[in-house]
Amino acid sequence: MPISGLSSALLIGKNGSGKTTIALALQVLQKIARGTNRVGELVKPNDLARGRIDVPMRFEIAVALESEIYEYTVAFEFPSGFNELRVLEEKLEVGGNPIYRRERAEVHLTKNKSDGDANFRIDWHLVALPIVQEGSEKDPLFKFKQWLSRLLILRPIPSLITGDSEQETLQPEPEVKDFGAWFSGLLAYAPAAYADIDTYLRQVMPDLGDIKNPVVGKDSRSLIVSFSNGQGHLPIVLAFKDLSDGEKCFMICSLVLAANNAYGPLLCFWDEPDNYISLSEVGHFMLALRKAFQMGGQFIATSHNPEAIRRFSEENTLVLSRKNHLEPTVVRRLTEIQGVGDIVGALIRDDLEP
Repeated sequence: MPISGLSSALLIGKNGSGKTTIALALQVLQKIARGTNRVGELVKPNDLARGRIDVPMRFEIAVALESEIYEYTVAFEFPSGFNELRVLEEKLEVGGNPIYRRERAEVHLTKNKSDGDANFRIDWHLVALPIVQEGSEKDPLFKFKQWLSRLLILRPIPSLITGDSEQETLQPEPEVKDFGAWFSGLLAYAPAAYADIDTYLRQVMPDLGDIKNPVVGKDSRSLIVSFSNGQGHLPIVLAFKDLSDGEKCFMICSLVLAANNAYGPLLCFWDEPDNYISLSEVGHFMLALRKAFQMGGQFIATSHNPEAIRRFSEENTLVLSRKNHLEPTVVRRLTEIQGVGDIVGALIRDDLEP
């Protein structure tokens, strides 16, 4: 994915070209950082590309954090006679220097000069990253795992979002069914984040009164939202679950913006963020997300919406395509495709094949 140096990027292409697959790959890496180390809980044999059991499945990510380049790789193989995949190799490097390397069961951990290096064996069916212990919050291993675990990979299903919560989190699930827990966790971590939430929401919902998250049970809370016209009339109070799907997406957007300020820089991958948003509001919605990541972090979106596509330039629009399901996906920047003037028109005419 040629997205280095871009604060935001748009992925476009036909259905089945691989846009959502990128989010699924990021989820595998995120699950590892969050502690899932059993290979069978991360990938399955039927995930192997085009059924090729003789070719390893490889995940690679390179991240710029605090002026250092972190590079993580993990590869899985499916040997004959096995019921699940196992680790073939794995490594984490920072600035070109290895933190640890692993081939099958053998892990080589690079320590400082006084402590010396360490070698140990690990079950082939376990990923090493969640197991290798970091020394402190300054440890590069800690920084990388925290960044990776806090990725925002979003494909909300508003009808499933109630606003109820029994705990707090800074790591929402893709469907954002735990919106209430994310709201609680964000404000517990950074109370000043409410100002960012409020500022954005008043731009898209001028009659917003406030958002409250009262205790409704021994260990549970439930979000309520009030609206007022400012003319002395009693406010209208709604349970979060009664908001429209589009309004819930505005709420999610406000938390994305506030989270990037509070505990970023974050990578946010939002699969079709313009879903549920009215045509007249799509442009402002996309521009708000793009602008929020200009000072840090990275926002990646997929879309088929003409208004969303028009809010990105040729430099940060990526075209994904493949000839058929037996071919790999090709990813190219729009600037590399000759003769493209009207992007939306070219998409309609199917003239964007790299």
